Amino acid sequence: MSKISKRPAVVLPSVEEDKAITKAARNDPDAQPLTPTQLKAMVPMRALRGRPKSENRKLLVSVRYSPEVVAYFKSTGDGWQSKMDGVLRQYVARHSRRA
Repeated sequence: MSKISKRPAVVLPSVEEDKAITKAARNDPDAQPLTPTQLKAMVPMRALRGRPKSENRKLLVSVRYSPEVVAYFKSTGDGWQSKMDGVLRQYVARHSRRA
């Protein structure tokens, strides 16, 4: 049984057609070839997706806090979890120096 493809066949240009296309592209000021420096600077799209990787990676943990603590930090607005992290970091810094 042969597989039926719904995709059209890819037709590559002949050598003459390729030369004509390349010549037309080189004559178009808006379609100049990339320089070696530009090519080197290119990265795959998937590498650009999402949030940039942080050098100070945080750990995902499950912690239970009292409702009052969570309500307070949430009331401070966006970034409340980072504010909580900052308060805990200050606590650790103060208490680890005494040890």
